[in-house]
Amino acid sequence: MAVVEPTLDVELAMLAAGATCVIGCDEVGRGALAGPVAVGVAVVTADVGAFPVGLRDSKLLSEPRRELLAPLAAAWVRHSAVGLASAQEVDAHGIIAALGLAGKRALAQLHAAEVDIVGGVVLLDGNDDWLNKALATPLSVVTRIKADQDCASVSAASVIAKVHRDRLMIAADLGTPGYGWSGNKGYGSAEHMAALGTLGASEHHRLSWLKIAR
Repeated sequence: MAVVEPTLDVELAMLAAGATCVIGCDEVGRGALAGPVAVGVAVVTADVGAFPVGLRDSKLLSEPRRELLAPLAAAWVRHSAVGLASAQEVDAHGIIAALGLAGKRALAQLHAAEVDIVGGVVLLDGNDDWLNKALATPLSVVTRIKADQDCASVSAASVIAKVHRDRLMIAADLGTPGYGWSGNKGYGSAEHMAALGTLGASEHHRLSWLKIAR
């Protein structure tokens, strides 16, 4: 299988068309049974240089490679941030609204860093604009299927968010051992499902998702 190489073609076209910046955006942890959902954002501008060698969608990288690339990606982009929505918020509001909450929190960090969010374009992986559903004032959002593979800004957001969330799950595993979160990161592995049968659910679990899993 050929390695998918991201480019900056889409971002540079948006910048040439008048956007002050492009905000690559991707979610991590959407399908997990435990832990928060995370949304990463990564800002590129017209003077952005070459992205780090080996940058890919986080799903195409091993954990050691992601750990190596995350700080390089964060140093390459102009600004980056990760927003979170808790397991309890996923249960209370549903996954789409929780994604919106996490994305809104990530954008708030960019706003605090004086990023021109209004003048920019959000390049969102997928085909559903769940971000604007959470915002009082709509932003310019362009959805693109496989943007996490094709667009370097979204690849950077994916890697930064994945490493951030993975570290949270490793820390949660130390505090709530037995579910194997250091390895499965809250997803429904055989070890995780077996532990649920013996230990029951923890405070980190999405209880509404456990019902679906059963």
